[in-house]
This record gives sequence, C-alpha cells and structure tokens, in this order.
Amino acid sequence: MAMLKDGTIIIATGGGTVGAIKPGSFKLSKETVVAGGATSIAVRGMGHEIYVGVNKGNIYRIEYSKFRPICVNSCHYSGVMDVAFPAGEGNLFATCSKENIRVWVTKTSSEALRISVPNMTCHGVSFMQDGKSIISAWNDGKIRAFYPESGREMYTIHDAHKQGVTAIATTNDSSRIVSGGGEGQVRVWNIFPKRQQMKAAMKEHKGVVTCIKIRKENKECVSASDDGTCIIWDLNRFVRNQIIFANTLFKAVCYDPFESQLLTGGSDRKISYWETLDGSQIREMEGSADGSINGLDISRHSSVSFSTT
Repeated sequence: MAMLKDGTIIIATGGGTVGAIKPGSFKLSKETVVAGGATSIAVRGMGHEIYVGVNKGNIYRIEYSKFRPICVNSCHYSGVMDVAFPAGEGNLFATCSKENIRVWVTKTSSEALRISVPNMTCHGVSFMQDGKSIISAWNDGKIRAFYPESGREMYTIHDAHKQGVTAIATTNDSSRIVSGGGEGQVRVWNIFPKRQQMKAAMKEHKGVVTCIKIRKENKECVSASDDGTCIIWDLNRFVRNQIIFANTLFKAVCYDPFESQLLTGGSDRKISYWETLDGSQIREMEGSADGSINGLDISRHSSVSFSTT
C-alpha cells in the first residue's frame, strides 16, 4: 500500500489487483490487474507513475492517468535450470525454469519471448542446430518443441521418460534428439517432418541423468549422472564406449574443443579433466569454494573454462 500527495491510497493485492482509493469515499476509482501476486509497491514523484513488483518475477509500471500496467523488467521467479545459445549465434540465449522458457536479447538483457507451460518445470533447453525449433525437457516426462519466433508449440513427444526428462541435446544435423531421464535411461529420437520416433534406449546409469553433450560428427555422446558415472555412448551401435567413475554426484560435462578430453563438475566442487579414449583422469582443480559445480563450458581456444555453482 502507498499514499499519494492528495491522499489517494494505492493498493496492490496478492491476487494481482492494483487499485486507487479516493480519500473520503474509500471506493475504488481506478483498477487494473497484473500477472502474479503483488509483493511491493512504490510511487514515483508526485504519483504520476506507480511501480509494482510481483511474485512471478515481474516489475510493472503503471501511469496513473491511464492506469494500465506495462512490464518493464522480468526474470525467473525460481531456480534457472539450464541456459542455451543458438548454434553460432550470440545475440540471443534461452533459459528455463519453473513453468516457462524465456529467450533474452544478450546486449540489452531484455526478454524477447516467453513460453509458458503451467504447473510444470523445464529441466533442460536447447536450440536445434538449424535454428528452426527450441527443444525442451519437462518434469512431466514430455519433450516439447516450440517455434522460436512465436513460442507456439511445434510438437510434443509424450512419455519420453517415466520419471521426467532431466537432460536434452540435439545433433548437428538437426535429425536427432538425445534425452536423459530420472530413471537413468538415455534415449535417442529420430525427428522427421511429420513424426518423431524413438531409435534406441540405453540403460546403464543407476541415477538421474543430469547432462548430455554430443560430439560434432554426431557419432558419439556423453551423459553425466548423479550416480557418480559419466558414460560415452556410440550413437551408431547404441552401446557404451567408455565409462568414468568418481566419488561425486556429476552435474555437468562437456567436451574440450578438440574433443579428446572431457571436463566434468559435480558435488565435490572440483573441475576434472578426463581422456575420452580410456576414461583416465588427467588432472583436477578446485572449481568452487562452497557449492557444487552445476554448469560447465570451455572457450574455443581451451584457455578458459566457465562453471556455475
């Protein structure tokens, strides 16, 4: 609640209603609705503008004369689960969280697109390499694809994983999706113009698959799991090529630019380097002082690695 200079009371409710109450009559003279329950309110200057913050991560500006809300800033209101850039493109990127996927403009940090799926959580997001679709992994066991221009749903793969889809990646030729699930399976999907078909299911992980990365030539991928293993899979024969064991809950994995080594991160707070040929550890270094390594990538020249905690 806030009060203007003339005594008008501005109210904002948990149901999203914002109103102006005239002094004396105590009746609503103006009213509008914002998306989400109001958590804060501020008045600018003499009261010509009102700012309202809501529990859905948005800040609205309301001109008192028109009393129509305009969203001026937004963000996710729960933990960000994944971040993805389109292939060869740095002007846009996508993030996913509870109930929605958002596409952002890199230079301005402004929201360009929001894709909402109520009451669901998106665990992973990826752009198809041809840029024609956004692929996403959801906790209801479905893989959903959306048009990047409009956010309209392109197709849905139902029952992709029994315990939710927890990781996702796409091949460079845009013909396949590789997904991981809460039950530990890694599945390969063929994507056709009119249909989607499961090609293979690979089961060796005993825990949740947390991350999947595919090699450039599309013949091999690596999956990380919180069971303490990373497995390199042959995408032609759909069998294991190599396995890595460690005393950690793996959260992130990626290939180095030459694809001769793997980088991993997890609950032990260390960034480790491994040989892809035999799975032997090359070296490890501290990646975090007090939290697990939840995300990992490396620069094109192998000189800088990036991690999130």
